Amino acid sequence: MDIEEVVSLATVATLAPDDALQAIAQLVDFALDQGDLALTTKALDWCDEVESRLTSDSQRIHLDYFRANAWAHRQSTRHADRSAAWAWDQEELQQQVYFLRRARNSPAFDQFPVLGRCQVLTNLANQFDTVGRFIEARMLWGDALSARPEFWMARANRGRGLMHYAHALYDPGHTAVFALEAHKDLVQALRHIDEYPEFGDPSLRAFFSAAARAIEGHFDLQRIAADYRPDQFELGDGEDERRYRKWCLRENLFLNPLNDLGPNAIAARDVLTLPDFVTPVGEPPALVGFFNQLKQEFVSARWLFFEGVDRDEVHLSDRGVLLYNTLDYPSLGLGVEKVKMAFRMSYSLLDKIAFFLNHYMKLGIPEKRISFRHVWREKETGPVRAEFSASENRPFRGLYWLSKDLFEKGIKDLTEPDARNLHELRNHLEHKYVKVHSMSVPTVPTAGSARDPVLDNLAHSVSRSDLERRCLRILKLARAALIYLSLGMHKEEQRRREGAGADAVLAHMPLFEMEDEWKRRW
Repeated sequence: MDIEEVVSLATVATLAPDDALQAIAQLVDFALDQGDLALTTKALDWCDEVESRLTSDSQRIHLDYFRANAWAHRQSTRHADRSAAWAWDQEELQQQVYFLRRARNSPAFDQFPVLGRCQVLTNLANQFDTVGRFIEARMLWGDALSARPEFWMARANRGRGLMHYAHALYDPGHTAVFALEAHKDLVQALRHIDEYPEFGDPSLRAFFSAAARAIEGHFDLQRIAADYRPDQFELGDGEDERRYRKWCLRENLFLNPLNDLGPNAIAARDVLTLPDFVTPVGEPPALVGFFNQLKQEFVSARWLFFEGVDRDEVHLSDRGVLLYNTLDYPSLGLGVEKVKMAFRMSYSLLDKIAFFLNHYMKLGIPEKRISFRHVWREKETGPVRAEFSASENRPFRGLYWLSKDLFEKGIKDLTEPDARNLHELRNHLEHKYVKVHSMSVPTVPTAGSARDPVLDNLAHSVSRSDLERRCLRILKLARAALIYLSLGMHKEEQRRREGAGADAVLAHMPLFEMEDEWKRRW
């Protein structure tokens, strides 16, 4: 059908599913070109009409992609108002994340045409970047480029996203390196537009060219490139240390923004700190001490996890411990307990970040009520606190949207499989009984089926591989949260200083690095 025929349709209920999907795709694109929100609403109604008639996962991926594009049109219209663009809660954005994630998590996604996969991943990354989750966004753009390196739309958007990350950094050296990498992405993307016009919207060439020129105008890229030697750094004194640091680099687990640019040796140090901040005269550096502890707990959890998955021998502490085989392939031993401890420590960092924010932002939440889930709102169903929402603070907004992944129904249910039910697992680890299985997990019987004879009704059962995947996920979320906390504080300090005026009197209080030698037991 031509577009005039599509627009004239009142319904797609009489069309075959594939024909209905084609009509929806045409209408969504036409509505966007015309700036017609009424047609976008019509397209969304058609999505509802056809959904129950789809018979394949591939059809459902297409539908979710079209739905997300329709919501993107609504979002772009709303974002013409700057205050709306900076709203912390946005239905249009949340709907896009929902449907794009549902498409990505489909059993058929890996078999979906590569161009479609790249489009889904890129659009999802763009939304994560919008809310301030730079780290997760870059991973998604990277996934798209791994599938098709010439997919210039992902590369160009990654370049813009790296500059959003760069502008949030407090270290000028890091900012310069991010600008260099962002410029590389933009230039390479521009080279591919003519060769692969189907990989994006070629009319965006001027937009991306302007972004590249802006970087060239603000940074001496030649000097930065000449000075940047990302791999000319030692990774440790012995083979064990080097192997550990290489693993941390590969998994993006160093508290160092440069690790988000790749597994380069320059990033193999946990250099993230708090930015410069102002405190009243006479107040001790309590926040510095607090952040020290958060970092120490994270790097200790990271090491525990590494040891838990890296060693397969029986530890001496497990020798001679009398245990019984419960016939359901139980996985017991120090290695498993180290993974459990790493999970609990990583998860607890989120609530401690909430405690940090309560003090720093002067929220006044009673200590017993502070949690990462509840720090954002005065009431569970109320709006985001004004202390957060009134500020155009992208990293803090990223923290908020990270919390939605863990706690908000509809969002948390569509996170990646290894990120689901993290809260439930933590609750069982802390307060109940988790049984880890080395092989298959006993199944809960469905209606009419026989009961598994080794099913442990008291236990929350999980396979060892699932436990390890979820632990790695919470480690990565904790790392991202610590980075967003530091960068969000940097943005907030800039805002406060601008509000203080030129007459404000500030005195510098230097702090000195703690030597590694001082970290041993005295």
